[in-house]
This record gives sequence, structure tokens and C-alpha cells, in this order.
Amino acid sequence: MLWWIGNGILLLAVVPILVALLNRVLAALERIRGASDEILAGGVVLTGELDGVPEGLAKTTRTINEVAVGATRYAGSIAKLLG
Repeated sequence: MLWWIGNGILLLAVVPILVALLNRVLAALERIRGASDEILAGGVVLTGELDGVPEGLAKTTRTINEVAVGATRYAGSIAKLLG
């Protein structure tokens, strides 16, 4: 008889508490899943924005080389004027 009373207490007290805790964990997991989906979507958009980076870097390299050549010529001219 006491065994049945213990089983009844288990079913009426412990099981609902476990269900409530599991519900909270699952709700947190759903929020995490939603946030990770947003992060993934933002990353995909970002990769689309990075398509022009190699061309931009190539243009920057050309500009730096042109400035270096011009600066060298300028410094040579200044050296001739001062020397």
C-alpha cells in the first residue's frame, strides 16, 4: 500500500516539476536556435559584401606603388636642389 502512495506522490509532485524544467530548457534552446539562425543569415550577407575586396586591394597596391615612385622622384629633385 505504501508503495502505491509513493508512486502517487511521484506522479503528482516530481513529474510536473521535471516537465516544467524540461520546458524551460527547450524554450532556451529555441531562443539560441533563433539567434544562431540570425547570425548565419548575417554572415551570408557579409560574404556577399566581401566579393569586391580583392579588386580593392589590387587598386590599393597600385596606388601605393604610384605614390612610392612619385615620392622617390620628389625626394630626388629636392636632394638636387639642396645639394
